[in-house]
Amino acid sequence: MSESERRILLTGATGYVGGRLLPLLERRGFRVRCLSRRPESLRSRVAETTEVVAGDVLDRASLDAAMQGVDAAYYFVHSLGATRDFEQEDREAAVHFGEAARSAGVRRIVYLGGLGDASQNLSKHLRSRQETGELLRASGVSAFELRASIVIGSGSLSFELIRALVERLPIMICPKWVRVLAQPIAVEDLLQYLLETLDLPDGPSQVFEIGGPEQVSYGDIMREYARQRGLRRLMIPVPVLTPRLSSLWLGLVTPVYARVGRKLVESLRNPTLVTNDEAARVFSVQPRGLRDAIARALVNEDGELAQTRWSDALSSAGRRPSWGGVRFGSRLVDSRTTTVAVPPDTAFAPIQRIGGQTGWYYGDWLWHVRGFLDLLVGGVGIRRGRRDPVQLGVGDALDFWRVERFEPGRLLRLQAEMKLPGRAWLEFEVTGDQHQSTIRQTAIFDPVGLAGLLYWYGIYPLHQFVFAGMLRNIARAAGCQGHVR
Repeated sequence: MSESERRILLTGATGYVGGRLLPLLERRGFRVRCLSRRPESLRSRVAETTEVVAGDVLDRASLDAAMQGVDAAYYFVHSLGATRDFEQEDREAAVHFGEAARSAGVRRIVYLGGLGDASQNLSKHLRSRQETGELLRASGVSAFELRASIVIGSGSLSFELIRALVERLPIMICPKWVRVLAQPIAVEDLLQYLLETLDLPDGPSQVFEIGGPEQVSYGDIMREYARQRGLRRLMIPVPVLTPRLSSLWLGLVTPVYARVGRKLVESLRNPTLVTNDEAARVFSVQPRGLRDAIARALVNEDGELAQTRWSDALSSAGRRPSWGGVRFGSRLVDSRTTTVAVPPDTAFAPIQRIGGQTGWYYGDWLWHVRGFLDLLVGGVGIRRGRRDPVQLGVGDALDFWRVERFEPGRLLRLQAEMKLPGRAWLEFEVTGDQHQSTIRQTAIFDPVGLAGLLYWYGIYPLHQFVFAGMLRNIARAAGCQGHVR
């Protein structure tokens, strides 16, 4: 069967691994079908040839419909964020998925699990990941399970937890679990393994352990991350502080990830190492080392952030409010919207005129004070204005900003050139139809160390007034007072 004839069912396409695997499957020409509880959130991101269907792994009937005509199915589902017993939900989901796949005649299931020695008192998280693989293999469908340790890539939960600790804590009290060994893998290498699994010859179910070439401690990963970010971090080892107590501290340090982070961090007591090299004989992947994996994650982050809608970053916080904005990687994101009863071109017109003689639509004197302070520390200040009151182009100076991206009638992204303990962007995006438009205004800050965090949180109350007023007046200038949220 050719690739264009093979239908691939992809679960978790809105998640980290599934979202990155989706375009790779599309480029190879597979007929992809994505299963999502909220298909409307996915349809705008997929290729025209990709099908999006509504379904839930806990709803067997929806799985029966989604499995029809499927050759192979990727299973990227977990229930760590569940409010009830996540282990029980994982069991139910895996059983339903396996039964539906068998009934529909699916040839292969590909599952991403977790490394860990089952005889060493695994955490609930790792135990559940391995039990899920066992249940999928017990379904009677040929199930190939890839077991991995920490995935190095911006957006990976385990990597983001490590990153958040390093970014926010100049002095870290390091319990024993910081010295536990892991075998991290770069996300690009993980994706290559997942793709090649589709090309393996038919055969019985199998488990492959995959990882990078180095066995390193969590402390080693933190030190390498700090080195590449130019951060000095003091790590003080202590013989106490259990993973459970560490998880409580983690809830304060990394609030966006606290819902699942407290469950995940309990897994840090378990070594996650490759003990079987069968994958090296079966796959063509040559995994990269830790230094290269972290470097690529940092370099690629800008592109990934640019391709991600801010509303997705906001939704990652769940219902729990997060003072100071939502974290996306090392960045802090403050995003708000307003709706106006005009077409997109009209809504975008005042945005295109922002800065210079037009001003910033709210608190202009505050913007000038900020520019003056920038001058005092050797920055460009606000005196540059703009070359034209209406026309814009990529690379144009705009007060103390620079136009990084410009799509007439739709998008304006500015990168700050003022003196800051980090990097900053301000973005405006307009979507809609001839009757109504939504304006999204987003401030993004990539802090460097503690100074960057103190700067962001110190001025955040001011942002609440300035950015809300600016968006409100942009809506008014577009011809309609919007409702900001």
